[in-house]
Amino acid sequence: MRIFNEFTFEAAHHLPHIFPDGHINTRLHGHSFRVRVTLEGKPDGKTGLISDLGTVKAAFDSAHEKLDHRYLNEVDGLETPTLENISMWLWRHFARSLSGLAQVGVYRDTCGEGCEYAGEYEIERKAA
Repeated sequence: MRIFNEFTFEAAHHLPHIFPDGHINTRLHGHSFRVRVTLEGKPDGKTGLISDLGTVKAAFDSAHEKLDHRYLNEVDGLETPTLENISMWLWRHFARSLSGLAQVGVYRDTCGEGCEYAGEYEIERKAA
């Protein structure tokens, strides 16, 4: 069984080393992001809960503080703030405090884009 909670944040970024000069994403721009945190498990026989969703909200509050109304390129670990990297960054943040973490989704609804990450991949960071 899975439960989820969703949160939003607003942030700016640019992707200077991915696209050729002049590409729209090399310029500073912003997005409204929606994050879905999904937990998986068996409901407790006594409470009927997999987890208290208030725990998910508490875990998100500290991530929200680091991301909301920020320039994501300046957030430690998000120097290249793609959807994929934001998803992995959030996974690492939530994995420390959320038992049963199954998936983190990051969506830019106005663009019709998103990334769903289940903790299966970590990309190798190449030294600059």
